[in-house]
Amino acid sequence: MIREQLSKLRERPQARVLVVGGGINGVATFRYLAMQGIDVALIERGDYSQGASGASSHMIHGGIRYLENGEFRLVHESVQERNSLLEIAPHYVKPLQTTIPIFSTFSGILSAPTRFLTHKSGKPTERGAALIKAGLIMYDVFAGIGGRNTPWHTFKSGKAARADLPKLRNDVKYTATYFDASVHNPERLTLDVLREGLDAHQSARASNYIELTGVDGGTAKLRDVLTGEEFDFDAEVIINATGAWVDLTNKELGRETKWTGGTKGSHIVLDHPELLEATGGREIFFEHEDGRVVLIYPMLGRVLVGTTDLEHDMNEPAVCTDEEVQYFFDLIRHVFPTIKVNEQDIVYKFSGVRPLPNHDDTAPGFVSRDYQVKETRLTDQTTMLSLIGGKWTTFRALSENLGSKALEFLGERQVQSTAGVAIGGGKNFPMNDGALSAWYAARESKASHDRLRILFERYGTRADQVMAQLGDNEQLLENTNELSVQEIAYLAENEQVGRLIDVFIRRTNLAFRGLVTKDLVNEVAHYLADPMGWDQSQLQAEIDHSLSVLAERHGVILS
Repeated sequence: MIREQLSKLRERPQARVLVVGGGINGVATFRYLAMQGIDVALIERGDYSQGASGASSHMIHGGIRYLENGEFRLVHESVQERNSLLEIAPHYVKPLQTTIPIFSTFSGILSAPTRFLTHKSGKPTERGAALIKAGLIMYDVFAGIGGRNTPWHTFKSGKAARADLPKLRNDVKYTATYFDASVHNPERLTLDVLREGLDAHQSARASNYIELTGVDGGTAKLRDVLTGEEFDFDAEVIINATGAWVDLTNKELGRETKWTGGTKGSHIVLDHPELLEATGGREIFFEHEDGRVVLIYPMLGRVLVGTTDLEHDMNEPAVCTDEEVQYFFDLIRHVFPTIKVNEQDIVYKFSGVRPLPNHDDTAPGFVSRDYQVKETRLTDQTTMLSLIGGKWTTFRALSENLGSKALEFLGERQVQSTAGVAIGGGKNFPMNDGALSAWYAARESKASHDRLRILFERYGTRADQVMAQLGDNEQLLENTNELSVQEIAYLAENEQVGRLIDVFIRRTNLAFRGLVTKDLVNEVAHYLADPMGWDQSQLQAEIDHSLSVLAERHGVILS
């Protein structure tokens, strides 16, 4: 098995900073510290983005509903970071036109101040046009008056409100439309950020499938999840960026805390052409009958529907339940009453746990999405920084905040900001149709247009580097035209694939789109076995594991 980064950790089992957690916030902090010239290492007990970072609503947004919670600092930062990501990661972060269907004019005006002051949901009261209009004006101001890269919001009423979306309920009185953004492949964006960190400094190292099992003074006890081998690793600063698992991680280290109170959010992905057309290419963002703000929007030729916000036991796996599926069907009927959906339309389910702070009796929807850092001294020379909270949109700003605290403890200073620094395949990205056509035309001799499109969507402008390694005689797989024998080897050798399932969920979006078959699982396993060094029994174990994960965690039964 190709595990170059693990070998580097074991050859030199020390760093000034050890980041624990390979979600987007841990990886971004790793990148930031590497860019400062810090000797930094990162470990992740599963695969990168396997937790909440890979199970989000795929939104890069300012969080308009957080205005009602009074989180003005977070909304301002989030909107600015959204604008930035559209510029520095355009290969994965795309503008998202969002429409709110509104069924009343003044509803919610009296209850909004109560929600703002108490953070209690109370009896659900829908938000009317006046309240939403006020929120969107503030949201637009936070996005910037001049030089913005998203349009100002618009309002429509009466027949005009339903003209763009004729399948909406007949009693829609208004529609409010504004722009946020979506991240089409959060797992691959995380990998790009990781690669930037590894390239930023020669001492930077990162490995997945390594878990922290304990700490003795300033020495971390690590275990290879895939082999069971254990080794020690020394660090001056340990950063606990394990998301909703922060308390469980601290407990393993003998430092029991009660800082987190994660809530489960589930989603379903539908292959439903009628619903896809009904969205008009935009996100439908609205308040369901129970007061929960939910969404329906097109993603990669499918329709993503979410999300729930339920208390969750962190000792149990997060899975989408039958009750949640029915909830999603109900919310679709709430706005598109003539469109029928059923279980057969679902191609993928997923759940994650939001890394929220401990919130006692505060309603989940009103728990702060902002982040904070807690410090725990382990010895006179060693400290641990635990990240509480955080959201996808603010990962870059958060990483500078968290990373600067590590620098302060080390007596170091920032030498380079990550602000405005393009990420991975977003560098020199063609930003309009003409530039994109020119990009394809310049490479038409290297591959077919369809193959170029797949590689470009998967890697952004890094597709050039990937194609150079794939060679001129790619052999596409029999069960998909989206992978080749050579690309499977590339993924194994360059992207830290640890298990077969990584290919379907986190190196490609084939599972998300419902394109994984049992024959494809077997074929990919066959070609992955050689670069991974699997014998026949290991190969079969990986096939069985992939089928199990797809069935039990994602509702994908392959017969």
